[in-house]
Amino acid sequence: MSGKWTKLTATVKTDSLDAAASIMSMLDNGLMIEDYSDFSLNGMYGELVDESILNADRSVAKISLFISEDKNVLEYTDFIKTRFGIEKIDAALSLEAFDEEDWAHSWKKYYKPVKIGRITIVPAWEKYTPSEDEIIIKIDPGMAFGTGTHETTRLVMKIMQNENLCGKRVLDIGTGSGILSICASKLGAREIFAYDIDPVAVKVAKENVKDGGCDNITVGVSDLLQDIDKSEKYDFCLANIVAEIIIRMLPDISQYLSSGAPIILSGIIKSSKDEVVSALSKYGFAVLKEETENDWVALLVKKEAQGE
Repeated sequence: MSGKWTKLTATVKTDSLDAAASIMSMLDNGLMIEDYSDFSLNGMYGELVDESILNADRSVAKISLFISEDKNVLEYTDFIKTRFGIEKIDAALSLEAFDEEDWAHSWKKYYKPVKIGRITIVPAWEKYTPSEDEIIIKIDPGMAFGTGTHETTRLVMKIMQNENLCGKRVLDIGTGSGILSICASKLGAREIFAYDIDPVAVKVAKENVKDGGCDNITVGVSDLLQDIDKSEKYDFCLANIVAEIIIRMLPDISQYLSSGAPIILSGIIKSSKDEVVSALSKYGFAVLKEETENDWVALLVKKEAQGE
């Protein structure tokens, strides 16, 4: 493959953003979202804001996904048009062709260090001097999802810091850039097995793991649980995906976990939380902790022992 991609963008009113993103995430969880409706210059990097952001239309948002040349762009657009029509979402769709290398480098200007509790995510090309108790994770997102800047990733990391991962065997489902696996390694996990359905994400994750010196992380391709080795059970599980996929994996996930192993579930839009919690109850999982940020929810859950 020559590295040609098509960027498919939906421009919607901001009040339709969550519904539109939920639909597009059914096709690919590596979405790029441009939403400046709540933008403020009072933030940490206010003095570095680009003029194009200051002048952006705050009544609309843009959601983009990236389609490799071996996939059918027409099928993607037809799916989105149909589902948007059902949900009565008014959207303008646009297509843009570009090379993978050009896109990957253009992204660098948008990433700055992100502090999440005692963990700080630092782009690989940025210079950063940590404080004594900081855990630093250097990351090069490439074309993968999960760089610490999205709420879903931050929520997982927030919960992880308060859990005991020392000596644990960890399963990371939908690893994206590999950032959560690297975080687990830094927090003392014994070994981590990270999987993603997207070969590009797996390639990026492997590079990030290598660059981070985390030789206790194994990265591979798997369609959800399909190709994951379950000969040895996992003591802790991370799944930063989407509500629909979380619900789909719940009937089978216990086969991969040791008794009482915690699972952190993220990528859940608030409007889907009740549906996820209902499914968790159906399959015998208890919710131990809930964290929210904006319109996103992450849950720490555990299989209830029989008789509880």
